[in-house]
Amino acid sequence: MIGRRVSYLHPIKMYVFSSAIFFLFFFSFFAPKIKEPANLNTPISPAERVSYIERLQTALLKDTANISLKESLAYAKDTSHEITPKDKFEFEDEGQGIISFAGHNYSRWEEYDSMQQLKPVNKRDGWLRRRIVRKSIDINNAFKEDPKGTTKKFTNSILHRLPYMLFVSLPLFALILRLVYIRRKQFYFADHGVFTIHLYVFSFILLLLVFTLGELEDATGWGFLDYLVGLLFLLLFFYLYKAMRNFYGQSRGKTFLKFLFVALISIIMMLILFTLFMFFSAVTF
Repeated sequence: MIGRRVSYLHPIKMYVFSSAIFFLFFFSFFAPKIKEPANLNTPISPAERVSYIERLQTALLKDTANISLKESLAYAKDTSHEITPKDKFEFEDEGQGIISFAGHNYSRWEEYDSMQQLKPVNKRDGWLRRRIVRKSIDINNAFKEDPKGTTKKFTNSILHRLPYMLFVSLPLFALILRLVYIRRKQFYFADHGVFTIHLYVFSFILLLLVFTLGELEDATGWGFLDYLVGLLFLLLFFYLYKAMRNFYGQSRGKTFLKFLFVALISIIMMLILFTLFMFFSAVTF
């Protein structure tokens, strides 16, 4: 800010390098492990069978003429054979698919399309909703056929979009700072952007340390490492406050109030972005 920039790394180059290193380590060592799903041919427990029967009975009360429900209920009550998770997947309660955007768990495109044809033209789903519902049908059917593979593919699809999400969030976070410090005319949007880049780079370094401690705890069972991880997350917020105070040069009281506002709005922004990117991952899955 005082013009001595030659001795510093270029902010864009620093962000690209730091994010590349972070995601290289993240996907190589720290990406979430996908839990092995239960064997679909392994019989469910008696308690699960009772719960399944209760779900079928509840659904049948809502739709007393449903032949599929009656057959499923009779099959579940017959103790001469076992019930497996695959049997449960054969019929899901209304609206209870793995993913459902339609208020009903359709099993085939043709079923959904025929239901749409029965509705008045002005009551039918639009192009976007039709595409989403059809994609949810594909995902549900794929999950029934291969739970492990589908879960892994969907999870990886979301994780590999995280770099894009963070990149999109950069100018949005800078915009939040621009609005918070709108009366400070000496700061341009680019200045807020440089501040944001340095904050993100520090976050990458801190998260790598957090993930390393998490792996170390899993390997050693040292419970006290949980406290260190909590302290590191608090350090990130403290760093943001100190950075705002040093960079923008306002009093402690003003900076603290603006810090609370920026922290709250940025958390909401990241949650919204994550939801949108997860939704996009489902649609393009």
